[in-house]
Amino acid sequence: MGELMVIFGFVIVAVMIVTIGVSTIVNRSLEHKERMAATKGAGQQGISKENYVKLEERIRVLERIATENRSDLAAQIEQLRDLDTLEDFSSDRRETAA
Repeated sequence: MGELMVIFGFVIVAVMIVTIGVSTIVNRSLEHKERMAATKGAGQQGISKENYVKLEERIRVLERIATENRSDLAAQIEQLRDLDTLEDFSSDRRETAA
């Protein structure tokens, strides 16, 4: 009878370990699917073509600034800020006209 209790105890412990393992795997899988759905939803919103072109242009300018000499770096940064201000002003005017 004692051996039977040891075997039964071993089986119970094994079942508990497997249950905990399966539960952990299922929870991680669900969390992963939720994160993937959130990422996919955010990616579908995307950006407009106009904003994409602006970002692409800024990246080109920043690459040029990074590879050129540093003598007029501050002046170029100020030009970018002025350009951004002008773009914001013109987009505000377009929104009020529409």
